[in-house]
Amino acid sequence: MSSILDQIRRELYENADEMTRSSGKRFFKEEINLYGVKTAIVTKIAKREFKNIKRLSKDEIFDLCEDLWKSGIMEESFIACNWSYAINSRYSEEDFLIFEKWVNEYVSNWASCDTLCNHNIGSFLEKYPSYIGKLKKWTQSENRWVRRASAVSLIIPARKGLFKDEIFEIADKLLLDKDDLVQKGYGWMLKSLCAKYEKDVYQYVLSKRDVMPRTALRYAIEKMPKEMKQEAMKRL
Repeated sequence: MSSILDQIRRELYENADEMTRSSGKRFFKEEINLYGVKTAIVTKIAKREFKNIKRLSKDEIFDLCEDLWKSGIMEESFIACNWSYAINSRYSEEDFLIFEKWVNEYVSNWASCDTLCNHNIGSFLEKYPSYIGKLKKWTQSENRWVRRASAVSLIIPARKGLFKDEIFEIADKLLLDKDDLVQKGYGWMLKSLCAKYEKDVYQYVLSKRDVMPRTALRYAIEKMPKEMKQEAMKRL
């Protein structure tokens, strides 16, 4: 098992370059630990190496993913997300505890948060929708990444028109959050819901525009027609 991870790390190291490393860090306010490998190359490595582990049990694959998360290096977290998403057909209810642990203990930047939540947790919720109740509890966490996760886990389901009522409920719970990355997260969630329920999102924004932070509001209305945007931005 360790030899698989050693191979992954060698490939990441060999494909790293200082320009990618330096430019990548500019996207984050917090200190980021990364090799400096382009995302497309990381994905290519992840998919190629997955062929060597796909016959392992789900638990063994999750164990490898956890070791990657523990490194604290962003590219390794991307590979962990890629591998654990590749076995989404094998997800079972108890896997939620694993994903929850990863969000709580290992996520330390918006890119790792969004990669895990958009795909892995979003896919899990479509399979086991009763777990959306857990996301509502995440909105009250002291951990900014857990709060952001409560929203961005619903991005892809929202685009499909799923969980509309729950999305508005989570937006309500995050409405006055002072963290800009949480505001962007729930604004993005609302924007995604516009794909199927633009009028509902518009009415929601109008009802909250006097208290909704500008950051969240601008994200939520980004894809709306100009006239709707102008009206939504008005303060009463």
